[in-house]
Amino acid sequence: MGLAPEDRDLSDELVLTYLRERHEEWLGLYRTRVEQASSPRERVLAVFDAYLDHAEFTYQQHGFRGCGLLNAAAELPIGAPGRDLVRRHKEEVESLLVRHLAELGAAPNQSAAIGEQLAFLMEGAMARAGLEGDATRLRRARSLAGALVDSLPLGTPTSDPSS
Repeated sequence: MGLAPEDRDLSDELVLTYLRERHEEWLGLYRTRVEQASSPRERVLAVFDAYLDHAEFTYQQHGFRGCGLLNAAAELPIGAPGRDLVRRHKEEVESLLVRHLAELGAAPNQSAAIGEQLAFLMEGAMARAGLEGDATRLRRARSLAGALVDSLPLGTPTSDPSS
């Protein structure tokens, strides 16, 4: 026995509300971290720090179970509006990494490629951290991201953090 159409609509809206709230929650953590950053390198790592903050503080009482957005998306059928919202969130996170890499002086194609790799690193770390119930993998991913950024052959950094 399935849900009536009006119940499905309500259920879909509840899921979308949850996903939007998690997105805004993460953006708030990110904004706090990026405001504290004093260099493009620190802004790249602010993305990782926001995920660490999310893991370490948001779920202290119940244990960390990974990315709430991906956990929710895994339960949704293909084509569900919630899955699209989660995809857009992940694309936004990756675009933040790309932007901060460009600020650091990476060429556009280098920013895009390394930004994608850092996003993969972060998502994998989130998945493992969720399975293991703590943020150790995220801390390791942040450390690896810092080492990768430090090893990049870079050009001239951009002066405008919003470019």
